[in-house]
Amino acid sequence: MVVGAFPIAKLLYLGVRQMSKPVANRIKAGARRSEFFKNYVCLPPAQIYHWVEMRAKMRIMGFRGSTIKPLNEEAAAELGAELLGEAIIFLIGGGCMVLEYSRQATNSRRKEEELNETINSLQRQVGELALTTETLDAQLREVNRLLLSFPQK
Repeated sequence: MVVGAFPIAKLLYLGVRQMSKPVANRIKAGARRSEFFKNYVCLPPAQIYHWVEMRAKMRIMGFRGSTIKPLNEEAAAELGAELLGEAIIFLIGGGCMVLEYSRQATNSRRKEEELNETINSLQRQVGELALTTETLDAQLREVNRLLLSFPQK
């Protein structure tokens, strides 16, 4: 006896999310090795992140006019690679959520269409039964009229 369908889609999503961490680590390692990737993909977001973070910390501590020194290239590359890895994991998780939502919406839409079809079928049957009832009522009145037209003894 099968209680429900095997949730293969959920299992697949879980597998993709579990695999996203090693994939992100490999991409981070590649980003650390490649000069182009390091200079144009990792360093700018890392420097911006560092600037925003330090600016917020300085304002919280009350230092308004302080200038913020940029990170050295090694630390910026490391931070950029970490940010890239986290972004990849976030995007994969978000993609899984969007796919799951889409799948659930499709299932919900299908169930609603089936329910509407059932309701329409039942309404059609009720209409047919009402017509049949009216026909039988008319026939019964005709039989009663004929019975009353016979002479009584």
